Amino acid sequence: MGTVFFICAVVGGTILVLQFVMMLIGLGGEALDIDMPGDVGDDLGGDLGGDFDADFDAGDAVAADHHVGSSWLFGVISFRTVIAALAFFGLAGMAARSADAGEPAQVAVGVVAGLAAMYGVYFMLLSLTKLKADGTARIQRAVGKHGTVYITIPEGDSGTGKIQLNLQNRTMEYLAQTSGHALSPGAKIVVTDVITSNTVQVESVLETEERNDHA
Repeated sequence: MGTVFFICAVVGGTILVLQFVMMLIGLGGEALDIDMPGDVGDDLGGDLGGDFDADFDAGDAVAADHHVGSSWLFGVISFRTVIAALAFFGLAGMAARSADAGEPAQVAVGVVAGLAAMYGVYFMLLSLTKLKADGTARIQRAVGKHGTVYITIPEGDSGTGKIQLNLQNRTMEYLAQTSGHALSPGAKIVVTDVITSNTVQVESVLETEERNDHA
């Protein structure tokens, strides 16, 4: 078993180090990544979302629990998590062997360490994915935000211009149109609606203030 532990530790550890180095230099480690069922690194959002979004009838509860549990298990398995498990299986097995533990104990220690590493990497990737999703600027959050006209917006919804505004601590630029008077560069606006994934409806802050005063 000593040889097996050594090979697992060398292969797994080498790939882990190479992935880390490539990530630091901006390659992200994709060159050493392999697609596997439920790969956390690339398909985490879609895989997990698909597993939990479905609605089930009460009569299918038991079958549903089994299906979700199985899907979640496969979602944990990815190239990154398997490599981590391989490396820690080898390292823990070698450590147990150096402590003069019996062969069954060496294997048990290696398996436990490998599973712990696999789930640890899985939850780390899950957390990173959630942070990335939370940091994505969503145009729907622009409604009610104030900004500045960047390129002239034609009057009466006859065309689009561009605006800039601060959204989620970022300076974002969107196409914009207005149903009121034309808005020149530098004019202060407020977003009133979202038209498409990159276009918003705006109106002049002055017009909004005037309407509120009359109200």
